[in-house]
Amino acid sequence: MMRFQTTAKRIILGSGLIGLAVSAAAMAGDVYVIAHSSVELSQSEIKAVFKGEQQFAGLIKLVPVDNTAVQSDFLDKALDMEASRYGAMWIKKSFRGGLAAPETKSGDAEVIYFVNRTPGAVGYLSAPAAGAKVLYKY
Repeated sequence: MMRFQTTAKRIILGSGLIGLAVSAAAMAGDVYVIAHSSVELSQSEIKAVFKGEQQFAGLIKLVPVDNTAVQSDFLDKALDMEASRYGAMWIKKSFRGGLAAPETKSGDAEVIYFVNRTPGAVGYLSAPAAGAKVLYKY
């Protein structure tokens, strides 16, 4: 009887740990779109900005910035696109339309710094941050 109780406790504990790991993994993939204080965009406008289809919000020139640390999550969740297709899209837009691809930063801290100091800037982070205006969470 003692052996059965010990085994049952291990199974219950193991199930709980697996549940925690799964929920932590789900949370790890969240992406937060942030913008300079002068920018307001809807979810569809965010998509259009990063696809090069929208360059202005009213009179404000938009400046998108990519975050290499969470780019694959952003592309998957916000644009429903793979990195190779995203890169190819921007190459075409630069040659055909003269548009520049979004500037690239290596992580959240660089994106926050750039967005807060660049009027019209829009970027994305792996977690919400103090002093960053969050527009949308994916």
